[in-house]
Amino acid sequence: MAQITPRASVLILALACVSIFATGCSTTGSSFSVQASTSKSKAEALPKPKVVAKPIAKGLDSNGSLDPFSSTYKPLPSVTTAIVGATILTAAGQEIEGGSVVFSDGKIVAVGKDIAIPEGAKWIDGKAKFVTPGLIDIHSHLGVYPSPGVQANSDGNEATDPNTAEVWAEHSVWPQDPGFNRAREGGVTSLQILPGSANLFGGRSVTLKNVPATTIQGMKFPGAPYGLKMACGENPKRVYGSRTRAPSTRMGNIAVARRAWIDAADYNRKWAEYRAKANAGKADGDPPKRDLKLETLAGVLNGDILVQNHCYRADEMALMIDMAKEFGYKITTFHHASEAYKLAPALREADICAATWADWQGFKMESLDGIAENAGIVQAYGACAIIHSDDPTMIQHLNQEAALAMGAAARAGIPVSRLEAIKWITANPARAMGIGNKTGTIEVGKMADIVVWDADPFSTFALAQTVFVDGGIAYDRADPATHARSDFDLGRPSLEAKP
Repeated sequence: MAQITPRASVLILALACVSIFATGCSTTGSSFSVQASTSKSKAEALPKPKVVAKPIAKGLDSNGSLDPFSSTYKPLPSVTTAIVGATILTAAGQEIEGGSVVFSDGKIVAVGKDIAIPEGAKWIDGKAKFVTPGLIDIHSHLGVYPSPGVQANSDGNEATDPNTAEVWAEHSVWPQDPGFNRAREGGVTSLQILPGSANLFGGRSVTLKNVPATTIQGMKFPGAPYGLKMACGENPKRVYGSRTRAPSTRMGNIAVARRAWIDAADYNRKWAEYRAKANAGKADGDPPKRDLKLETLAGVLNGDILVQNHCYRADEMALMIDMAKEFGYKITTFHHASEAYKLAPALREADICAATWADWQGFKMESLDGIAENAGIVQAYGACAIIHSDDPTMIQHLNQEAALAMGAAARAGIPVSRLEAIKWITANPARAMGIGNKTGTIEVGKMADIVVWDADPFSTFALAQTVFVDGGIAYDRADPATHARSDFDLGRPSLEAKP
C-alpha cells in the first residue's frame, strides 16, 4: 500500500476544507483543524420565509360573513311627526298620561309630558288614544307556511334529517303572504320567522321588518342576528321514530344533539387552528372543508347566533340548560314553554326568556300542564316573559293574547300591570331576538316603530289605528291607500277595513 507523504496529506485536507465550505481551516505542517463556528451558518441565521396560505376558492370559506344574503331594506318615506296628548306605554317602565312622542328621520327624538314640538312637525291628536312600541312576534311561520295553505307552499320543515342546521328560513319565506299585511294591521312591526320543530336542529331563523316587499332581503331587519331553531320533546322523536331511525325517544333526542355539538366544537377548533397558522404565516395544507350545518352550530358556540329552543316541559328545559353548559353556548329563549312556571327561578338565574301563549294547553301530552297563569308567574319571579303567536291568526291579536294572560294572572292573585304586560309583546321579544338596542321601547334614539291605538291596547275592543315603521306610515286604518294587498288578494272581493 502506497504511503501518503506529509505534503500530499496537507493538499488532501485543504481540498476537504474547500469541499465542505468550512471556515477557519488550518493546514500548518502535516495536520489541520476545522474551527467550530461560534454562531449559526448564514443560512440558518436568516429568518425562514413565511408560508403564504393558498387562496381559498370563493364560497369555500365563510370569511367571517354570517349574512351573504344581506338586507336591502329601505325605510318607508317619513316626515317629522308629533303624537300629542296620548297615554304612552313606553315599555321602558313609564306610563305617561297626556304625553307626547316626536320622531324624525326614522328615530324617536323626544318623549315625555311637556316636550317642545319642532316647528313644522306633523301633529297627530293623541287625546283618548294609547301609544305603544310596535308589537314584536318572536315566533312566527308567516311566509314559510303562507296563505294559501297548500302543500306547494309548505316550506317550514325540512323534515329529512334530525339535524338540518344548514337550512335558513329566509330561503323559504314568500314575501307576498297576506299574513304579513294582516299582522301589520294588528300592530306588528317586527317578527322572527322560524323553521318548524320536526328536527332537533331545524335551521336558522330570520328577523323581518313588517313592510311590503317583493324580496325577502327587502324585509330583513338590518343587523339583526340569526337564531338557531332547536326542538326537544315529542316532535323530533315522533317524526324520526316513525321512520325507525334515531331519535325515537327523548334520550335519543339528547344523544343526537350532543353528538352534533361535539362535531361542531371540533369543526370550530379546526378552523381556528387553520386561521391562526395562516395569520402567523405558517399555514400548510388545505383548510377544513366548509360545512354549512356545522358552520351554523359553530356560530352558536361563538355567540353570533341565538338559540331559540322549542321546549314544553320543565324537566326537558332543565336538560337543555345542562347541555348548553356542557358545550358552552347560551339558550336565549324557550318557545311554547308550557311549564316555564315550574322552572321560573332557574330561567331567571340563567337569563333565559319564556315565550308562551295565554291558553294553549292540553292539546298534546307535553302541553298537558300548561296554565293560563304561566306568563304571570314567570313575570312574578323576575324572569323574562314573552307572548308569542306561532299562528297566522293569533299574530293579528297579540295584544289581546297578552291581555288574556294578564287577566288569568290577576285572577290567581298575581297582578300584572300594563307597564309589565306591554313588555311581553315589545321589549322582551326584542331583547330575545337581539334587537333590543334598536327597537321594542319608546326611547330617544330607538327606531320609530310605533302604534297608535284607539283604546287601551289590553281591551277587547282596541284596534291599531296607525302603525309606524321607522317613522313611516305602514298602515293607517282611515287611509285605504296604506292597506297593502298581496297578489293573492288581488281580484278578490274588497277586504278594506272600515274605520
